[in-house]
Amino acid sequence: MVLRELKLALSTRQPQRIYGGSRVPAAVLIPIYEKDEEHYVVFTERTHRVSTHKGQISFPGGSRDPGDASLLDTALRECQEEIGVPPEEVEVLGQLDDCPTYVSNYLITPFVGAIRWPHAFTISEIETASIIEAAVSELLDRRCLAEGSEIVDGKTLPAYFYAHREKLIWGATARIIKQFLEIWQAVAASSVPSGPK
Repeated sequence: MVLRELKLALSTRQPQRIYGGSRVPAAVLIPIYEKDEEHYVVFTERTHRVSTHKGQISFPGGSRDPGDASLLDTALRECQEEIGVPPEEVEVLGQLDDCPTYVSNYLITPFVGAIRWPHAFTISEIETASIIEAAVSELLDRRCLAEGSEIVDGKTLPAYFYAHREKLIWGATARIIKQFLEIWQAVAASSVPSGPK
């Protein structure tokens, strides 16, 4: 039920796009699935063999290849390459706001996609060290979120840090998941049936 309402909510909002500039176009997929009446988000832990963001927690994704027809194609292709989920097994629910990275100079367009469960993930040994499956309820626990700030080009910007088990999610991934969770909470609140009047 929640995923259907999430898809509707994403379809009725206009994602904020960032145009121009010198950043490299990239895209990620936020894979989500339901198991035992709980929803889970899939992250990847990057290996130390990749060129950027070594060892960090991220979503399946990467820079746009010349052969990608769209940024959505980029996200779906990378998801298959990194964790073995083919595009035909992803129900695209919508798109979030563009998110720049400040060190590696990417401009990330995030997409949300529901995947089937159970699914036997197949990881890329070059790109993916491990898969992290985090319950949405855990990520929503305020005890796992710390907020701070960082200075970029002389400007003070908000920074977020999610502690999940023994892993720390930060940077662009944390900014993306924070936006996703805010939308999720709004959808969940609107779907709660009202009591008797």
